[in-house]
Amino acid sequence: MLTGSIPALVTPFKDGKVDVDALKRLVEWHIEQGSHGLVPVGTTGESPTLLHEEHLMVVDEVVKAVDGRIKVIAGTGSNNTVEALHFTEHAKKAGADAALVVTPYYNKPTQTGLIAHFLAIAEVGLPIIIYNIPGRSAVDMAPATMAELSKHEMIIGVKDATGDLARVAWQREMCGKDFIQLSGEDATAVGFNAMGGVGCISVTANVAPKLCAEMQNATLAGDYDAALEISDKLMPLHRAVFMEPGVAGAKYGMSKLGLISDEVRLPLMTLSDDTKAAMDSAMRHAGLLN
Repeated sequence: MLTGSIPALVTPFKDGKVDVDALKRLVEWHIEQGSHGLVPVGTTGESPTLLHEEHLMVVDEVVKAVDGRIKVIAGTGSNNTVEALHFTEHAKKAGADAALVVTPYYNKPTQTGLIAHFLAIAEVGLPIIIYNIPGRSAVDMAPATMAELSKHEMIIGVKDATGDLARVAWQREMCGKDFIQLSGEDATAVGFNAMGGVGCISVTANVAPKLCAEMQNATLAGDYDAALEISDKLMPLHRAVFMEPGVAGAKYGMSKLGLISDEVRLPLMTLSDDTKAAMDSAMRHAGLLN
């Protein structure tokens, strides 16, 4: 089962190129900090601006570096079914444990189109986590559609970024208790698990992996008092990370910890001074900076 704190791993850059050595160091750091899995080349991994060969290389390097110690859920989504198939086939060959496949963005397929898209990708034979993020993809997978897809043995769960906690109970009812529900929204991760979720694919966990892992461990043990205590430490950081695009916030925070450069690829930009100040304050509140 895929549970707990699963950072949506950033892709470190150095002088415009993927910094493979830094990527490997990040894998080790996340394992040491207690992260339960990693998602390479999701949106937070800047998949929209990675060349195809870079995308495939990052998956290969992360799977090799993890070496079976924690779960790897490779980002393989596209609004082109043929491209998503290609990425998913590669992730399976590389040895990823599962694929994170976003609902096709921009071209706005019907619910019938969504079913056809995901069933085609499921035939690759790699377990699939559906990524439902209507705010970015401009299409919302209805719970009834997800219930239909959940009947396929390779479609095992959802990363839900709708922000609607009632969805968790609804999908639990329609897809069954064994259908894996992972939050895609850091700020509501505790409540998400209380409603039936089992983890979070997290942006904040790039900066505070130990705290995010401890918070998830507490919820999964039913200790919501402890989880809320950690959540209180993290809430300013959740807000600050997303004041500008989350990957820029995450990379800045990681640069303050001496892990990587804050370099991002256009059209993203490094943080403004005001957001940097908010990040610094939030990291001090979480005990990450003095």
